[in-house]
Amino acid sequence: MNFKKNRSTPEPEINLIAFIDVLLVVVIFLMLTTSWSRLTEINLTLPTADAEKQTERPKQIILSVSAQGQYAINKSPVGGNSVGALTAVLTPLASKEVSLVINADAQASHQSVVNAMEAARRSGLSQITFATQSTESPGS
Repeated sequence: MNFKKNRSTPEPEINLIAFIDVLLVVVIFLMLTTSWSRLTEINLTLPTADAEKQTERPKQIILSVSAQGQYAINKSPVGGNSVGALTAVLTPLASKEVSLVINADAQASHQSVVNAMEAARRSGLSQITFATQSTESPGS
């Protein structure tokens, strides 16, 4: 007598409930840690300087940029508004110890300031700083 019938072993089942629970926790974690940014709405706030006024150093060149894009070096106007004209005036004044201070008007175009920086690079001036206004009122 054969009491063993052809019993087939049941196929193992994958428990999907535990798998779904783990995936749900991972999705929630990713949603909470992702930084969402709006690329179309960029609010730009430019920095202000609250530093104390530095004393003038003797080895400084002061380059002023007006709102109209005109340049002046140490209060004397430059003959042209091009990078080449500015480079021609800056090159004789340039040395390793000299620093350039760019004094740009708030209404000056970005291109005018970039031209001033390019002329400084061509002249060999590597120490460049920008002058700012203090945020304090004059009566303080």
